[in-house]
Amino acid sequence: MAAQLTQSDRVLEQCDVVVIGGGPSGSTAAALLARRGYRVIALEKARHPRFHIGESLLPMNLPIFERLGVLDKVRALGVFKPGADFEADNARGYNTYAFARAIGNSPPHAYQVWRQDFDKMLYNHARDCGADAREGQEVVKVEQQGSRQTRLDVNADDGARYTIQARYVVDASGRDALLSTKKKLRRKNAEHQSAAIFGHFRGADQRAGADAGNISIYRFDHGWMWMIPLPGGVMSVGAVCRPDYLKQRKGRTLEFLLDALKLNPALWQRMSRAELIGSEVRVTGNYSYDSTQMGGPGWVLVGDAFAFLDPVFSSGVYLAMSGAEQAAHVVDSALREPAGEMALLRKLEKRQRAGMARFSFFIYRFNGPVMQQMFREPRNIWQLEQGVISMLAGDLFDSRKVLLRLRLFKLVYAFCGVLDWRRWRAEHRYRLAQARAQFTGGNTPLDKV
Repeated sequence: MAAQLTQSDRVLEQCDVVVIGGGPSGSTAAALLARRGYRVIALEKARHPRFHIGESLLPMNLPIFERLGVLDKVRALGVFKPGADFEADNARGYNTYAFARAIGNSPPHAYQVWRQDFDKMLYNHARDCGADAREGQEVVKVEQQGSRQTRLDVNADDGARYTIQARYVVDASGRDALLSTKKKLRRKNAEHQSAAIFGHFRGADQRAGADAGNISIYRFDHGWMWMIPLPGGVMSVGAVCRPDYLKQRKGRTLEFLLDALKLNPALWQRMSRAELIGSEVRVTGNYSYDSTQMGGPGWVLVGDAFAFLDPVFSSGVYLAMSGAEQAAHVVDSALREPAGEMALLRKLEKRQRAGMARFSFFIYRFNGPVMQQMFREPRNIWQLEQGVISMLAGDLFDSRKVLLRLRLFKLVYAFCGVLDWRRWRAEHRYRLAQARAQFTGGNTPLDKV
């Protein structure tokens, strides 16, 4: 437990590390730092279980689960996910990118989970590891008085008010991006803005046989769509689209989602017997952003508090937990040997940005005609298809074999663009229009770009 000091009419608590946020990144950092013997207070402003999108995990999550000691718990919560499938012009209507075909060291499968159950399990595990994990606690003020002295004012949902003094702050506050916003570090990604509308359905058709647990990805003119099998025969179904398209819903949330899903006949065919669970369809705002800096003396941003990408390749939870695991090492080293802190933070930021950039290359071009053709008709020349599978598995940090294939893929992509100039030019215009729409409210005609 954190030490307590009485000051006049309130309690000032002291600890080594405060972790703001009880999602996957916060729980990971809190558990690992508590295991190393630090006094850790973890603060989650809501109470578990609380809703969160992002149900599809990646194979490279599994080694992290194993190091945390929660792999069996995830297995019990999840639906087995053997791969991802994308539309194709073949008899089945899709191509499966099976994780078992990856060329790196990634596991051959992943899981898909109810995030409220998954997040609650991870937070409870952090508590079991020794973190003082509190719920219903909102950080309302952060004041750094020195590199090893930060004061945080906390409002509890039971009316309590108190202050914590910490030697280090790990901001895992998700899309609230508490420190990034306070320090004016947060910036929108003008090149790729999107928003999402989604719901949970019962009765949607799963893929047949070994593909039953696949996440399925579909394109449509305004973005892309997903179908994610979840426990209990539930299917998460949604669309990520440009904000200007989503603005057309005008309060017709359910009708708008269904109308959007109808724009892809293959997806809609799988929804013929589906029924919405309850009556709730959810909408999220703009997705893509990052922070100009990941950390400084006495603080670090992890997970969505640092950056968030379009979720087409389900990268969110993996990037969050991987970054948090690395950040826990940085915090531990900084508290023991402060002189090396900034070098470690720079190395961590470089690593995270490199992984994000490798995902982003595919994300930014995913709906363009060149990339669409390459996904519809994959070829494994020089093991390029398997390199893409490794990317989809999350293996994009340390495997030279995978990184070489991804670099080769970029060259092949460029070569295909040169061979088909019109298709490449259409994709380039699409990306420019998407970026300009961010600043013009989405009203820029393509012929004016």
